[in-house]
Amino acid sequence: YEKIRYLPQNYFNDLTNSLDGKKFQSTLENVVFSHLPDNKKIAGDFTELTKLKTESVNNDIQALKQTLNDLNDEIFKKTFDVNVFGTWWLTKAAMPHLKKSTDGNVVNITSIAGVRPVGSSIAYAMSKAALNHMTILLAKSCGPVRVNAVAPGLVETPWTRDWQAQHDNVSRVAPLKRSATPQDCGEATIALIRNKYATGQIFVVDGGLTLVI
Repeated sequence: YEKIRYLPQNYFNDLTNSLDGKKFQSTLENVVFSHLPDNKKIAGDFTELTKLKTESVNNDIQALKQTLNDLNDEIFKKTFDVNVFGTWWLTKAAMPHLKKSTDGNVVNITSIAGVRPVGSSIAYAMSKAALNHMTILLAKSCGPVRVNAVAPGLVETPWTRDWQAQHDNVSRVAPLKRSATPQDCGEATIALIRNKYATGQIFVVDGGLTLVI
């Protein structure tokens, strides 16, 4: 697992050298980013995915800046389709395969926006809160498959490269005095994959930011 790198800037950009990473990346993106409520398609794509790994890492991206007045029904629905329903469909399709594994587990990538009322998107924060709660409920009902989540704070990526004011604010306020890195998030994900007795946990990776806001 030490070879796995988590790169949130484009989600599954580089996964691993030892597990045919290019094929895994292509297959997982096909499953997660289709956003289609077509369980047969998802299950079919997942058949190929399960040949490669017995872990499911659900990542998603739908964080449009918005106020209440900006938040129309289309944006609200799309955000939940991607961040909640996409994860639900993939996890549901994966579960029969994961249950056949000697150590099946799911790691959802969420956000501190689902832990505290922070961020610029109401819909995004609501969807991440739903995903956090889904993680706990699935852990309770799907054992012995383990279900956990990593909830990063602000992460230094090409996507956030121009967010200097936000990075400066985190550096000023957070106890660990910096934003997260992709490696921080990757190590948290790997830790949850490797720990065989952790389930139902929301692993906050924010340098202590949520302790002081």
